[in-house]
Amino acid sequence: MLILIILIIVQSALLVAAQSFLKISVELFGKFSWSWQYFKTVFTTWQFAASGICALVAMLVWMYVLKHYEFSLAYPLLSISYVIGLLAAHFVFHEAVPLTRWIGVIIVMVGVYFIVKS
Repeated sequence: MLILIILIIVQSALLVAAQSFLKISVELFGKFSWSWQYFKTVFTTWQFAASGICALVAMLVWMYVLKHYEFSLAYPLLSISYVIGLLAAHFVFHEAVPLTRWIGVIIVMVGVYFIVKS
């Protein structure tokens, strides 16, 4: 069970990293246009490449989890990514996160606890 939890945390962290890099990269792209210069910027931005790499590695970890663990156990554990995402919003993007979202995170963690204990 501990291995599954570690794999899910790694996979969730990779998913959040992919989305965080994607958010950073789209902000760097500037205003969209159907120009060669715009797409050159897209495909030469390292944050965009990092997003794709993180998403690919997350998918490979998820494939391993699907092969070795029950779907009914593994899939609900992915909700840990919501917790990591909220932490990224607060610490990486310096967003103001209201109390209601933190309460939601606590509820998610209680749910994850019950899933692991069953």
